[in-house]
Amino acid sequence: MNLLPRLVVGEWRTSGTCSSSPPGQWRYPPEVVLDLSRLLSRVRHPSPTGIDRVEMAYARTLSRLIPDRLRFAAVHPTGVYGRLPSRSVEEFLNRTEERWESTGGAERRMQGQLAAVNHCWLLRPRPVPDGTAQRVLLQVSPHHLQHSAIIARKLRRECARFVCMVHDLIPITHPEYARPTGSDLHERRMRSVETFADGILANSQATLDVFLQRPEAHSSGRPARVARLGVDPTWLRPTPSRAPNRSYFVCLSTIEPRKNHLLLLHIWRSMIEALGAEQVPTLYLVGRRGWENENVVDMLDRCQTLRGCVRELPRLPDSQLRDLLAGARALLMPSFAEGFGMPISEALAARVPVIASDIPAHREAGGPAPDYIDPIDGTAWRQAILDYSAPASARRAAQKTRLCHWHPVTWDAHVKTALSLVEEVAAC
Repeated sequence: MNLLPRLVVGEWRTSGTCSSSPPGQWRYPPEVVLDLSRLLSRVRHPSPTGIDRVEMAYARTLSRLIPDRLRFAAVHPTGVYGRLPSRSVEEFLNRTEERWESTGGAERRMQGQLAAVNHCWLLRPRPVPDGTAQRVLLQVSPHHLQHSAIIARKLRRECARFVCMVHDLIPITHPEYARPTGSDLHERRMRSVETFADGILANSQATLDVFLQRPEAHSSGRPARVARLGVDPTWLRPTPSRAPNRSYFVCLSTIEPRKNHLLLLHIWRSMIEALGAEQVPTLYLVGRRGWENENVVDMLDRCQTLRGCVRELPRLPDSQLRDLLAGARALLMPSFAEGFGMPISEALAARVPVIASDIPAHREAGGPAPDYIDPIDGTAWRQAILDYSAPASARRAAQKTRLCHWHPVTWDAHVKTALSLVEEVAAC
């Protein structure tokens, strides 16, 4: 049991707005307060990150599963924490999904700014009401975790227990792939989790194992669950809407060092030099440019050999992304480190083959279906890409057969696992 958070929360319960009754005497099931700070902070962005998709999936799924005891809250962009009106939240979620689906980078700047101002006004924080039941604050993004005072203030206002999702510890375990200050920043986030969380939700066993290696996390005894990320039903499309006129591959991720784009660019350059540009499939890089990736950017901007065969699509609407992915020979995921690997699950759900780096998180996301290759084995990657490029590829056909036996995790199943943890924490 996490004694420090329990003592702090117990102290808050003796204040004017918190009941002093022992937790076991509350009526169950508990009220669940979902923190939407991440989505609200991204109100100006028409394209989502993976964490944005997770928070959206929770908002939608919890609204269906526990509508009577779900509440929404956020740290507003103004810095004020409070409750959000459900009707305004629903409008915000609807509009956000519409932008993700059809707008992407085509949104006019002024249009996006006006929409952001409108949503920020409609979602201005309201006071937190006095508690009449046990509360659990559920946060599924790392937003504001680096600021322990903000987390403490939220919990004091809610007089709630705290369940938090840990997505990865990559900036700590692999600081060479993070921004210069990324390791220290993420260390502060994990300390907040260790200090305040009464329950830990992990997106993979790989993530939980790394988290539990930390002395404070290992010794706390607080309950934890692994809930592998779900797949939205919109990905369950087996064929593209139009046949491609040239074979191609897709790499879906932010362009940053740990994603290993440099490997793919060198492979494409070597194939073009050996076979000629007309005989080489196209590589689509879907994702914005990130950080600490000067070598990749130099190749994309200055390598003439790659022109026409490697194309960047930084902000692609979801409808176009699904269509592009459905026609690919395979999704390529050569990452050095991941917390889970959501694009792998989404591709497999669309019955698109995957070639991925052989790391634990990828194997959890894809199971036995994909072809897994060491992320530094350039020769094996090159051969796999050439094999999958062939019109009658036996290797690709074998994976398509394996895909018949692969089934995605649904968001309902994922969120029900999270709710079991919430209720265990409430009962402690």
